[in-house]
Amino acid sequence: MGKSRSIIAAALIVVLGGASGLAVAQSKWPTKPIRMIVPFFTGSASDVLGRIVASRLSEIYGQQIVIDNRPGAGGLIGSELTRDAAPDGYTIAMVGQPHLSNVLIREKKPYDPVRDFAAIGLVAYTHNVMVLGKGVNVKNIPELIALAKANPGKLNYGSAGVGSSSHLAGALFASKANIDVVHVPFRQGPDSRTALISGTIQYYVYPLPAIMGAIKSGQMRALAVGGDTRAESLPDVPTTAEAGFPAYKTQSWFGLIGPKAMPKAIITKLNADTVKVLQEADTRKKFSVQGGVPGGGSAEDFAKMQRDEYTELSALIKQIGMKVQ
Repeated sequence: MGKSRSIIAAALIVVLGGASGLAVAQSKWPTKPIRMIVPFFTGSASDVLGRIVASRLSEIYGQQIVIDNRPGAGGLIGSELTRDAAPDGYTIAMVGQPHLSNVLIREKKPYDPVRDFAAIGLVAYTHNVMVLGKGVNVKNIPELIALAKANPGKLNYGSAGVGSSSHLAGALFASKANIDVVHVPFRQGPDSRTALISGTIQYYVYPLPAIMGAIKSGQMRALAVGGDTRAESLPDVPTTAEAGFPAYKTQSWFGLIGPKAMPKAIITKLNADTVKVLQEADTRKKFSVQGGVPGGGSAEDFAKMQRDEYTELSALIKQIGMKVQ
């Protein structure tokens, strides 16, 4: 009996000692650089906004948050890298709507975007903007729809890849407008921008931070923004309702996630610090210039938002018939 008690006592010491060590490690987090995976190219909306937040968090933590751009497969590559990373708080990701939609358009689901990850927090919302390329001389959305109906199958819209937010926004517009247009997916956003500027494609609907510079420089023309209100950074560009098509609304969101088993204490700390950064006047100003609106809320709020949107997107994607071609 005495021997059994000794074994139990020794086991408890090991377990409690291990738990204590883990708690100490978490309380000191971070003690080394953190990798922030961005599943899209440098200059994408998730990249632009992620860098703003990462820079400020690096100052707060005294540890560098290193941006790791991993574009490909509409964001799947970056999401899968995040899922498979060690859940120690040193790998996080800045994802957007494609983290959900890209899974839904595939017969074989590569991951469950809700259950296989830890939600950390909502970083931002952005307007999606409908922009036109060379030679598309329309003044509003009804004129664009009329042009498409007069030329069925001849107008092309671009996207940053199958399953991307720009693909979803474009497919939704085609469905709402009942037009026959061709989707042209590109491997990266810069490729679709080049195609639009050159006239290879006629239009696309894209998150504002990724194309703000091209709009401001006059390389592309913004026809409408997809939110309920105009973008502060583009006050002269009407909403889709003001541009004659109130049935169509579209926006993007971006947030931080981590591997599923990421410690709760680290999630709570990272969420609180991110919310603090988002509330700072300097961050709000930088976001506004890029066309972003700061997010916020708890990790639980962000998890619920993703669950709800996953359900909504599932129904929407079935309705508009969007799938990998």
